[in-house]
Amino acid sequence: MLFFIAFVGAAIIALVLWKAMSTVGGDESPAGERSGPGPARPRVSGPDDDPDFLRQLDERVKRPDDPPA
Repeated sequence: MLFFIAFVGAAIIALVLWKAMSTVGGDESPAGERSGPGPARPRVSGPDDDPDFLRQLDERVKRPDDPPA
């Protein structure tokens, strides 16, 4: 019985420490962007989210003399 109580206590302490460590550094968004002071990291996006890439792709597709590879 003592072993079970010790196990539950250790699990609770581990859970509290895990939650405390996950919030260190302030309030962070799910994407990992910081809202506090310091250099802001640019948001990473895929090529399908980049307007310049989509514009260039559209121009390549519309050119009849140069088919896309």
